[in-house]
Amino acid sequence: MMTLAFSEAVPRALPEGKLPEDKRLSALKDLNGYFPFQPPLSKEAWAVRREQIRHHLRVSVGLYPEPTRTPLNAVIHGRVEGDGFTVEKVYMESVPGFFLTGNLYRPLGGDVIRRPGILCPHGHWQNGRFHDAGEASIKKQIEQGAEEFLETGRNPIQARCVGLARMGCVVFQYDMIGYCDNDQISYQLAHRFAKQRPEMIAGRGWGLFSPQAESHLQSIMMLQTWNSIRALDFMETLPDVDPERLAVTGASGGGTQTFIVSALDPRVKVSVPAVMVSTAMQGGCTCENASLLRVEEGNVAFAALFAPKPMCVTAADDWTKEMATKGFPELKKLYTALGAPDNILLHSRTEFGHNFNLPARQAMYAWMNTHLQIGVKNPGRERPYKRLQEEQLSVWNDRHPRPVGGEKFERQLLANLHAESERKVADNPAMARRGWEAVLPLELDEVGKAEWDLVSKDQHEGYLAMTGLIKNNAYGSDLPVLFLYPEKDWNRRAVIWLDVEGKAGLFAGKNLRDEVQKLLVAGNAVCGVDLFMQGEFLVGGGILKQTRRVKNPRESAAYTFGYNRSLFVHRVQDVLNLIRMVSEDPHGAEKIDLVGLKGAGHWAAATNYLAGEFLDRVVVETAGFRFLNIMDIRHPDFLPGGAKYGDIDALLELAMRPCWLVDDKGLPPWLQ
Repeated sequence: MMTLAFSEAVPRALPEGKLPEDKRLSALKDLNGYFPFQPPLSKEAWAVRREQIRHHLRVSVGLYPEPTRTPLNAVIHGRVEGDGFTVEKVYMESVPGFFLTGNLYRPLGGDVIRRPGILCPHGHWQNGRFHDAGEASIKKQIEQGAEEFLETGRNPIQARCVGLARMGCVVFQYDMIGYCDNDQISYQLAHRFAKQRPEMIAGRGWGLFSPQAESHLQSIMMLQTWNSIRALDFMETLPDVDPERLAVTGASGGGTQTFIVSALDPRVKVSVPAVMVSTAMQGGCTCENASLLRVEEGNVAFAALFAPKPMCVTAADDWTKEMATKGFPELKKLYTALGAPDNILLHSRTEFGHNFNLPARQAMYAWMNTHLQIGVKNPGRERPYKRLQEEQLSVWNDRHPRPVGGEKFERQLLANLHAESERKVADNPAMARRGWEAVLPLELDEVGKAEWDLVSKDQHEGYLAMTGLIKNNAYGSDLPVLFLYPEKDWNRRAVIWLDVEGKAGLFAGKNLRDEVQKLLVAGNAVCGVDLFMQGEFLVGGGILKQTRRVKNPRESAAYTFGYNRSLFVHRVQDVLNLIRMVSEDPHGAEKIDLVGLKGAGHWAAATNYLAGEFLDRVVVETAGFRFLNIMDIRHPDFLPGGAKYGDIDALLELAMRPCWLVDDKGLPPWLQ
């Protein structure tokens, strides 16, 4: 076979030093971005979109599939009587060996009747349910009208539980992970994680925040959300709780848990998330962030999933201060479209800072009173009481010893959750496909029109080289591409060649690589492409070693990949754009082949899984690649959720069109 030479360097679509006009090169989105909610045009449109958002939410928080609801083995002890209420200490196992802790408030006296049950996640106030704002602080708040009584105001978390119990509700105020009695996973790890822990990065026995945990969508948010769901399970077991009147209310990080569990669990009938639902800052703590979570939607959309059930949101002089004009009007439109305009309320008091103070609690009491049909005549009234101290509230003692935690426990907990999820996914291919829909949220039919912009056309010995850009306005992408056509007798077959070096991978030195030459001689067209952050996307060329990350001092993947698509997803999207353009070009190919050899096989496998009937022959060389084995959250092929639904093996097995697997068979005859 003759050698097809190329007299110059790899052809460029753009002048040296000029980067593609690709919007993905702009700054990454972070938790302080803008997250508007677009209300639906109809009930029918919302029904479809709602289920898409809810499924994506369930996947991103790591609860698709859910863990098995094992026995809670709940223990209630240490009853304390107050003025009009009682408090008991509670612990239970949300998963075997992992304990959820808190306090149970009930009305004092009276017959045992079915009452409303209300969950109260506490948020990021210092010491959680043991919080004490201090006398000086509350005196200032009393002067401002934010509080009325000194003792009540010093612990507003406890105050709302007492207030609700006095109204006739059963209230479970439970610990966030790392707070108070819930310390099997430490506060520092759950809420202040800063640096990756090399000793917790491993193919087996990994820890939280590691690449392996992220590739299985295991996070603090997963554990906290599961605790909230199991807290509802616990409330349903209580003889004095009406399971048809369950509600949730919390502020700040507790507000995040409120709207998340309200969106995911249909048992919640009334929801009051305070100072957290907004189009601005989405939650700064590691416990409020998860990879994949807010790439497409934000907190207002998650809150909207509760519609048309009754929801009251509160705003203050914090990131929620613009809620009256940004976020709430859209929620009101949604509720109106669903025929329940009176089921949504905004309590906006922007003269106060971040809070769940007396005015906010009064709005919450009134909302609960109306929509849980409690029937209290003056629900906004709080009476003073003697504030309970830590020793009266703490769960663990000599008779109820504190369970073991630490790194060994953390590894085992994640391993057990992974093993169970893996079994469920392996037994249910449909579940695996549904999981991949959120991990790889791409469909070739929905990529939008991709257009070819020819830059240069050059004749070489034996073939024609055409260099240009593929533009997709829907994604703002701008891909440098090189098409090689045989000099004569083109068979109308185009071979897309993926390589770790981009379109430069078509060449070996100044000559075309042997396989490419063979394809051209056989009458095939060959296409090389610089996928995002390959080739012409990089000043000076080379191969990208690490992806970008948002400006956040903490090395949690969720701060970047909870708001931005991974580079892996962008690159697969680029290949789909290329396929779309080739398939629609009026002078184009009748058949499209895809080749991804060592270093590019995982892109080809994912593309084949998504492209289906658009491809004819597909060649994949995995070379042992597994998402599980990526050891750096900034690795170019890091994919949140990539290992959860069967890793690359599932992409190969579930694809509509079988591929030629080089690992098992060697190169196909038409490439040898």
